[in-house]
This record gives sequence, C-alpha cells and structure tokens, in this order.
Amino acid sequence: MRKTEYNFAEGEVLLLDKPYRWTSFDVVNKMRWGLKVKKIGHAGTLDPLATGLLVLCTGKMTKQIETFQGWEKEYTGTLVLGKTTPSYDLETDFNSEAPFAHIRQEQLYATAASLTGPLQQIPPQHSAIKIGGKRAYKSAREGKEIKMEPRSVEVPEFEITGFALPEVHFRIVCSKGTYIRSLAHDFGQLLGTGAYLSALRRTRIGSLRIEDAIEPLALLDHIKGSTHEDL
Repeated sequence: MRKTEYNFAEGEVLLLDKPYRWTSFDVVNKMRWGLKVKKIGHAGTLDPLATGLLVLCTGKMTKQIETFQGWEKEYTGTLVLGKTTPSYDLETDFNSEAPFAHIRQEQLYATAASLTGPLQQIPPQHSAIKIGGKRAYKSAREGKEIKMEPRSVEVPEFEITGFALPEVHFRIVCSKGTYIRSLAHDFGQLLGTGAYLSALRRTRIGSLRIEDAIEPLALLDHIKGSTHEDL
C-alpha cells in the first residue's frame, strides 16, 4: 500500500497557480470540495484578472496564513499608457484617453524610480476594502463616490523590463497591502497620459515561488491519481 503524499485535514501549505478570471475564493472553494477538507483559506488575494502564486493553507497550517500575508510579494505585468479605467485595470470600460507618443524612455525609468521606497498609496475604489461595513467595489459599481484613505506601503523595486509604447512591462517587489493597479494608475498620472493595468502575474511570496506552484485542477487530478491503493 502506498501512503498518500498529503494530509489535508492535519495541515498542508499548497502553492497554486491561479488561473485567469478565477477569483481567489473560486480557488479556495474548488479545493475545499475537491480535497474534502473543511478548514482551508488563502494567504493573500489575487484579483480575478491576475494570475500566479496563491498560497492555500489547510488544517492547522491555517494558523500560518497571517505570517504568509506579511511577506513581501513580487509581480510581473504590463501597463498601458494613454487610457484609464475606473478600476485601474480591464474590469471596467475606458473613461479617458490622452496622447502618449511623446513619452521618452528616460521618463519611464524616472517615473518608476519615483514610485519606489515608502509610499502613501490610495487603493482603487474597485477593491475589496470595506468602507462602512460594505465592500468598496460594490459601492463603486452602484455609481457611488467613495473616499479611499491613503495607506503606507513599501515598494523596494519597480523595474521597467521592456516597453513598446503604449505598453510598458515591469517587475515589482512590494509589501503587504500594495495595489499594483494603483501603481499603474499613478504611473500614468505622473506622466500626464493616464494608464491602466492590462496584465499581472504574482511570481513570489517571500521565499515561495511560482515555479513550484501547480494549477488547481492539475493538483486535484494529481491527488486523485496518487491516492489509490497499489496491491
């Protein structure tokens, strides 16, 4: 008889590669039912339009969720100059447009540099932050204007990894609570063109890396295939 590789009821830490358009809750729910485990949670939300590393904890390892949440994060992605959206990404329609052809390479690097270090960041109105007991994005979708208070975040690294205007590719290392959508929005504001986030992938949480992650459905298939008894 071959022993199973995991003990989900006792406690496991799972490194998952969140698919595009899945919410973090979708992943948790799928794994809860697929693994038949009651105690499960994730250690840091990813937006539906983002992909990449999502850490799930089961059983007694759920006690470590807050620790994982506090670790620094690394992302790669693409922002697009010249247009904005209310959500700062492609979740909502464009609401402004401005020229961008005059932007030069040195301006891109200087703007990224200005958005590193300790920052006071205003989160997007289309976010899951609770304002008066209600999720901000719900109020925003109802057309209500919400005052979002600035938050202290840290961005040790904001690297421009390539560009073909209007697209700008980047790698960012940041603290807990940093909204990459807001960094993309602020990037465009500083350049006077506006910008939105078109792609985002989380590649690292502390020492945990996307290279060691597996897609949720692939993990469930693996578990199903490895838990049979060999006689």
